[in-house]
Amino acid sequence: MAETAYGGARPYGRIREGLRAYRLITAMWIRSTMAYRASFAMTTLGNFAATALDFVVILLMFSRIDALGGYQLPEVAFLYGLSATAFGLADLALGSMDRLGRRLRDGTLDTLLVRPAPVLAQVAADRFAVRRLGRLVQGVCVLGYALSALDIAWTPLKVAMIPLMLLSGGAIFCSVFVVGAAFQFVAQDASEVQNSFTYGGQTLLQYPPSIFAKELVRGVTFVLPLAFVNWLPALYVLGRPYPLDLPAWVAFTPPLVAAGCCALAGLAWRAGLRSYRSTGS
Repeated sequence: MAETAYGGARPYGRIREGLRAYRLITAMWIRSTMAYRASFAMTTLGNFAATALDFVVILLMFSRIDALGGYQLPEVAFLYGLSATAFGLADLALGSMDRLGRRLRDGTLDTLLVRPAPVLAQVAADRFAVRRLGRLVQGVCVLGYALSALDIAWTPLKVAMIPLMLLSGGAIFCSVFVVGAAFQFVAQDASEVQNSFTYGGQTLLQYPPSIFAKELVRGVTFVLPLAFVNWLPALYVLGRPYPLDLPAWVAFTPPLVAAGCCALAGLAWRAGLRSYRSTGS
């Protein structure tokens, strides 16, 4: 199998080949999409509008209340914008991973295994959907509104935290996508389970942690570390205490957590791929 051939290469070589394959495949799908520009514009706008409804719900809530869990609208918008933008980056890059279950069922994964390119790169780039830019743009718009509306004593460190959160959060969500895809090798078709941790996790992070039970907050901090996407670093920027009374330096650990999550996701993917048995069809 092609993946076996890459197994003997150096790690950096595999990463370089994977990125090259991903770039070539996504470029092919982008060219295909842009051949129908009107369709691309309408689907992207539709994606933008559909995801914007999530924030409309928050606006409707704040039309009846002054604060949610002690947080004002600009603060909730800040949490929303960070999680939506970070997730938008991951969804744009790896959103096609949830198609793996279908390939496992119909046996078409075998066609990827015999190609001279890393399987993970092929699955991630499969049917790359440029329309997902709508979700990303919507998150950026809400984040821009929040930054303009918040009254924060900005310091160079707090300013640096914004891109840090977005990049680290995107990497954490990417690792969740990969782990969810690896789980499908065992469950055969667990796309809904995967979505509960990806799309469901992003929805959870849109709201302040103070409205959730501490058991749930502990779970997304110490088990599935989604809290490092925005809750922990964002509350440092906002000057808010974290519900679990963690030390302040934890707010600066998202890059380390993201690196650890990506490493574990890589191991999970390799283990899942090794366990794969063809349908025989």
